[in-house]
Amino acid sequence: MIDMLGAGGAQRQLVELATSYKERGYEVAFLIYYKAFDNYYDRVLAKANIPIMDINESNYLLRIIKMRRMIVKYAPDVIIAFLEVPAFIAEMASILPHKWRLIVGERSASPKKLTNKRLRFFLHCHRFADAVVANSHANLEIVQQVAPELDKTKQHVIYNSLNPDNFTIEQSSEKPTDIKRILIASSHQYLKNLDGLIEAIHLMAESDRKKLHIEWYGHNKFSTYDHSLEEGKKKISRYGLSDYFSFHDATLDIYIHMRSADAVALLSKYEGFPNAICEGMFLAKPIIATKVSDIPLILKEDDNAFLADPNSPASIAAAITKFLHASSGQLNQMGQNNRKKAQLLFDKQTILDQYEQLF
Repeated sequence: MIDMLGAGGAQRQLVELATSYKERGYEVAFLIYYKAFDNYYDRVLAKANIPIMDINESNYLLRIIKMRRMIVKYAPDVIIAFLEVPAFIAEMASILPHKWRLIVGERSASPKKLTNKRLRFFLHCHRFADAVVANSHANLEIVQQVAPELDKTKQHVIYNSLNPDNFTIEQSSEKPTDIKRILIASSHQYLKNLDGLIEAIHLMAESDRKKLHIEWYGHNKFSTYDHSLEEGKKKISRYGLSDYFSFHDATLDIYIHMRSADAVALLSKYEGFPNAICEGMFLAKPIIATKVSDIPLILKEDDNAFLADPNSPASIAAAITKFLHASSGQLNQMGQNNRKKAQLLFDKQTILDQYEQLF
């Protein structure tokens, strides 16, 4: 269960779990309540022969009732629900007697969960779930702080799942250049900190700035109320930095672009544990990231990453500059360190086994 199947990190992970369990012989279906404008994962699920059940109901109460009816009709053994509202709906549908086990996924370590009444309410409703799975220790700490009454034996940290088949290391046929390509794979939201990145590039010495190009892949579906991309482009133009940024739509072929990048970056103000970081690590890329969520637990300065303070453009500038001045031998070793760690932490079969234990 999830709200929709548009481009998004939670959607990507749930689709990965669904297709993987289908390969293991499970019967799998999706239940959503909002048809995404881009139907991003429809083709992937159709190829895997996974049906999508859609409840088109704007009334919140009727939506819960109709979704419970659909669940009862489908008669699942297990429900996995990601994101706050889908998890809440699944929990409300599970208050009455039922036979399924409910696993809800906490995907964001947003500090808003500590103060926002609506988000706090959702966390307290996890009492109706059989298991609460967070994709970072930082995320689970927020759950425990807001809802200390929840049974700790039902709380688990399971990192994001990656399919090793998608992360073969190929020798690049492109000729090396003096320009270092930094790839960011993320939706456009204020929390992703485009503004902080722009200010950081603006602070850098011109001689260093000329050695880099930033390629950002991600959707802008929140543009009706989140103007970070529009404002960012205006600032890039005002600062005269247009030569150093390229923006692209989200793509299912992001791994192809990651392979040709020199580093993978994500400079968010907060995160759960981002898919892009896991993917960059699996592809043996050095990582440039902010010290949020579990990133400092997994990524270490000079070992496999260049780390920065998300609230300090000067710190971000220093991390990027350090990357630019690192030798090819250093960067290669950092990439190899990342791949070894990613294979240990994010391997698909290991993650599937961990979820399966909760079934």
